[in-house]
Amino acid sequence: MELVQQFVDLFLHLDTHLQEVIESYGTWTYFLLFLIIFCETGLVVTPILPGDSLLFAAGAFAGIGALDLTTLLVLLTVAAVLGDAVNYAIGKYMGPKVFSRTDGRFLKREYLDRTHAFYEKYGGKTIIIARFVPIVRTFAPFVAGVGSMSYFRFATFNVVGAILWVAVCVLAGYVFGNVPIVREHFTLVVLGIVFISILPGVFEYLRHRRDAARR
Repeated sequence: MELVQQFVDLFLHLDTHLQEVIESYGTWTYFLLFLIIFCETGLVVTPILPGDSLLFAAGAFAGIGALDLTTLLVLLTVAAVLGDAVNYAIGKYMGPKVFSRTDGRFLKREYLDRTHAFYEKYGGKTIIIARFVPIVRTFAPFVAGVGSMSYFRFATFNVVGAILWVAVCVLAGYVFGNVPIVREHFTLVVLGIVFISILPGVFEYLRHRRDAARR
């Protein structure tokens, strides 16, 4: 319960926490950002870590000179690429065992089935599209590994998707994060990003409930 409260507090006060980290740890902030992005994309049991909103916030702080923009773009892109690569390897190694079981404590079969359907609909492009969809972003490379997708093909989509995702979110924060009205309501903006990010999942859930009711 305490862990959940910490994550909620992080989402609600992301600007404050990141500012505190920068002031307290200086260049070690880059390592923390790298670690969070790597875990959010690379560990199938941590889809609730902040992704889009954290990148936006980091870009906003780069806009005021507290962080270096080039370092952020390069480092966090590497973190996103490595994260998906590790996730793919995990899926390739232990995926069949997971899919043969019912819901576990951390891995929900519903998430896996949803991502698999997403993958079937969009094919290899899922690796790119999923970068912008929370939860699906975490499970897409795992499902690619389970499905024995060619690693060369996966790696190509992985790199392209990571570059686009990090660049769009960080640069959006860099350009808009310090616009007066955005800066004054930064917490609301971050919550808005989180809300928009989960909308695809909400729509999918409602569609699933509607189809289930019809059946």
